[in-house]
Amino acid sequence: MPNSDATATDAGDIAARLAARATPGRPLLVGLTGSVASGKSVLSAAIKAALEPTHRVESVSTDGFLLDNATLDARGLTLRKGYPESYDAAALVCALRQAPVAPTRFPGYSHLTYDVDPQLARTIDRPDILLVEGLGLSPLPGGYDAADQLDALIYLDAREDDLEHWFVGRFIGFWKLAENDPTSFYAQFRAMNEPAAEIFARSVWKRINLPNLRENIVRARDRADMVLNKARDHALTVAFTRSF
Repeated sequence: MPNSDATATDAGDIAARLAARATPGRPLLVGLTGSVASGKSVLSAAIKAALEPTHRVESVSTDGFLLDNATLDARGLTLRKGYPESYDAAALVCALRQAPVAPTRFPGYSHLTYDVDPQLARTIDRPDILLVEGLGLSPLPGGYDAADQLDALIYLDAREDDLEHWFVGRFIGFWKLAENDPTSFYAQFRAMNEPAAEIFARSVWKRINLPNLRENIVRARDRADMVLNKARDHALTVAFTRSF
């Protein structure tokens, strides 16, 4: 039965719940989704670290299945990056379908260049647990639904004002790092001073990321086996569980 009582949790607790569901001989595929800047990658890495003493664990991102920047630009989708139509949905579903039974190549994505990077591709060979994090776990065009290939789906939820706060902070962090790195995607924004860069980041959140959250990403929440609420101080609580 579903449990909606909010209780405190952390990566170690979530890892223990996943370990209890793992079956020898078949990889457990676990999806982790939520808004841009919700902390999916950080949580996935923490869960992986907690599981590694006892399980062979791999973590991949759906970002690698985004269409490359040149293709997005040619299709007029540059400002729709992260929306369902910006993914190679067939390739993502195919990889998740194959991963439990055979070595599978997962494309890589660089947050430095903000583009798919072939050099970051990895072959994943049937780990005990495969963590799949990213935005691409909501329904995709063409009737594709990556979440249907998963054994469990976790949704990382947070207040919209907290998400905006984290997004702006992350943007400014990358903006600062780009000062001495002309190859960084964020180098193009270095002509702005910091207040202007913050204003720009907030506009990106409001024009692109917030609508994507409300129209697409949040659709995964009602399908999730576990919903986690993340507070401004990054504390986690379990808001809902279906099968954990």
